[in-house]
Amino acid sequence: MAGEHRVLIVEDDESRCEWFRERLRGSQLDVTCDVRTAIRWLGERDYRAVLLDHDLAEEHYFSNEPDDERTGYAVARWLADNPTAQRDALILIHSLNYTGAARMVGVLRDAGRDAQHIPFHYLQAGLRF
Repeated sequence: MAGEHRVLIVEDDESRCEWFRERLRGSQLDVTCDVRTAIRWLGERDYRAVLLDHDLAEEHYFSNEPDDERTGYAVARWLADNPTAQRDALILIHSLNYTGAARMVGVLRDAGRDAQHIPFHYLQAGLRF
């Protein structure tokens, strides 16, 4: 199956990206913190898993204002709006922004997608594919 070992990681923190690279050795990883790039790849490639962060720029970290166009929410919204894209992929939100993550899970589930929120520090305790 195409994309059997391909994983999309949407994350801006390089230490987290390194952690994913270490844990997911053997998988082909596409890593970006750019919403447009992530959406383009989702339209072009097949993924086994899509790992999404919410806050993708430093100014998002302590802001109470949603910035849906430049956060992981935009990627989740695209997946919700494109129901045949990445249909079999595991969708996991690993954000520490609980409010943003809840909005992402909500938009995905409302569209019939199975999505989970597992904050990054919990992933560190046992991510397995």
